[in-house]
Amino acid sequence: MIKIVTIVGARPQFIKAAAVSRAIQYFQSESISEVIVHTGQHYDENMSDVFFSELGIPQPEYNLAISGGSHGSMTGRMLETIEVVLQKEKPDWVLIYGDTNSTLAGALAASKLHIPIAHIEAGLRSFNMRMPEEINRILSDRVSSLLFCPTDTAVNNLKAEGITKGVNNVGDVMYDVALHYRDKAREQSDILKRLGLVGKPYVLATCHRAENTDDPKRLHEIMHALSTISEQIPLVFPLHPRTRKLIYEQSLSHYLDRLILLEPLSFLDMVALEQAAKTIVTDSGGVQKEAFFYNVPCITMRDETEWVETVHLGWNKLTGASSTAIVKSVHEIIESSCSAQPSAPYGDGRAAEKIIFQIINQ
Repeated sequence: MIKIVTIVGARPQFIKAAAVSRAIQYFQSESISEVIVHTGQHYDENMSDVFFSELGIPQPEYNLAISGGSHGSMTGRMLETIEVVLQKEKPDWVLIYGDTNSTLAGALAASKLHIPIAHIEAGLRSFNMRMPEEINRILSDRVSSLLFCPTDTAVNNLKAEGITKGVNNVGDVMYDVALHYRDKAREQSDILKRLGLVGKPYVLATCHRAENTDDPKRLHEIMHALSTISEQIPLVFPLHPRTRKLIYEQSLSHYLDRLILLEPLSFLDMVALEQAAKTIVTDSGGVQKEAFFYNVPCITMRDETEWVETVHLGWNKLTGASSTAIVKSVHEIIESSCSAQPSAPYGDGRAAEKIIFQIINQ
């Protein structure tokens, strides 16, 4: 019996875990089992519990309830507690996702106990060492035995760092999820009806990255841009709790007056809004890709992106936090249709199956 311990803690990881957990259930005849550990990094009901129920992910056997505090404090507490879980469960593999503090804590705990690590979404690089996520993903890749890359670019990034053993381009598990839930979101979510947006153009925006929210100048530019855009077209803004707190602390709440403010959304509601949006404005890596999967033009409020394919193919534009650039880019999309062509750089929608097949056959 192959036992996998899966470490998750944030919304994007729940989404990816849905595809992989489904593949594990499919391969159970091959004697593979999964123990899910939820670190608690995202603890709000709308950012955690509802995702497990909507996505059909098995309930976590462990919920560590670790959230808040500095990066070092959070990662340290997770590392200590995950180590106890791993010593008890004695898994054959530890499965980690992406680039959060939960990812790094799981990687460090497993490596120090000499448990093989499989890193899903390995090889991504922003080349911005000021980003906590960049540190997390580089260190996690260094200690992983199997590195499951979503793109050729990710494979080449690892090769440039001298990492070639155990590297596999399996495609992106988020593409698996996008294909699986695309129609379900349209059928089961009533968010457009609730907001009075059925058949109407609107912009969907999200903002949560520390590089934007923790920098008063950048956050001011972003909020000014969103408010300006809302004068021309309705703008829907699901507001991350931490972003909301910082907006009020920095006396920027007047920019919220014209926006359609929402609490963090369930997965199906978010997918329904993404698919029907005229354009998406975001600093989220996951939302960038979901926009691409649904052929919706995206404007990314960052200076770089790990998902360079979306930019090269014309579906994504980097504006940084410049209010002028953000507003101009949205206006251009509203006034003209996107000329980019659909493409499939993220695999065939069967990444999760390939991941579990390779783990079983190690």
